[in-house]
Amino acid sequence: MRTLWKGAISFGLVTIPVSLYPATRREELKFRMLRKSDLSPINYKRVAEADGKEVPWDEIVKGYEHEKGKYVILQEEDFTRVDVEATQTVDIINFVKINDVDPLLFYKPYYLEAGKGGDKAYVLLREALVKAGKIALAKVVIRARQHLAAVKPQKNGLMLELMRFPSELIDVSEFKAPAEKSVGKAEMQMAEQLIESMTTAWEPEQYTDEYRDALENLIEEKIEHGDKAAPAPSKKKRPSNVVDLVAVLQESIQQSQGKPKADKPVGKAPATSRKAPRKKKAA
Repeated sequence: MRTLWKGAISFGLVTIPVSLYPATRREELKFRMLRKSDLSPINYKRVAEADGKEVPWDEIVKGYEHEKGKYVILQEEDFTRVDVEATQTVDIINFVKINDVDPLLFYKPYYLEAGKGGDKAYVLLREALVKAGKIALAKVVIRARQHLAAVKPQKNGLMLELMRFPSELIDVSEFKAPAEKSVGKAEMQMAEQLIESMTTAWEPEQYTDEYRDALENLIEEKIEHGDKAAPAPSKKKRPSNVVDLVAVLQESIQQSQGKPKADKPVGKAPATSRKAPRKKKAA
C-alpha cells in the first residue's frame, strides 16, 4: 500500500513517528464522452462567458464573487500569505469522549502505522485511549490543507479520521422534520417485533455495491457480444401510499419470519481489489 504521508503524532512531550495510509477504496468506473458517429473522444475547452472565446491558462486568474457579477482577484502570493505551514505533525489539541462528538463530523478514515522506534509509544497511546474511552482531537496538514482530525484506537492499531469543522454542518433547525404524530401502542409493538425479526449478526461481506457489479457485468457483455441489446430486467412495482400501517407491519413480520436466517451471509464477498472490466483485444 502506498504511503500517503509521513510524520509524527505529538502531544505534550510525546512524539510518535507514524505513516498514513488510506483506509477506504472506491474506484469509480470512468467513462469518456464520445462523438456518436465515429466514437471520437470529446475534449473540453476553457471558454469565456462574455464572448465565447477560448482562454489560455496564462490569462486565467482566480476570483471570489462577493456580489453578483463582482469579483475580488486573488494572486498566488495571496494564497501563500494564508498558507498553513506543513509541519508533518498530527498536533493533538485535547482528548474527548467519542460519544460527545457528533458522528456527522467524521468523514474519511486513514490507517496510522507506527514508524521506526515508535512502537512502544504507539501502543501506549492506543491502550490509554481504550482504557479512557476517549479519542484525540488534532490538527494536521495534508497536501497543503489543514484538517481537523481524530486519532482513534482501532483493534490493534490507531486510525486518523479527518473531520469536518463544526461550522460546516447545517443546523438541524433548517431540516423540515415530519409533523409530530402520536404513535399507537399496537404500531410500536409491531415495529419492535419487525426490527427484532430482521435483526442479525453484523456480517460486512453481505453488503456489496450491486449497481457497480451490474454495470461491470453489462460492460463485459458488450465487450464480448457488442451492442446487442440484452433484455431489460423487470422493475419492481413501487408500493402505493401506506394507509393501514399495522397491517403492513404485520405482513412484513410474516414475510421476515418465513425466511430462514442463514449462518453465512447471502451474496458474494467483495474482492480484495477492484478491477475495471477488461478491454477488448485488438484483432
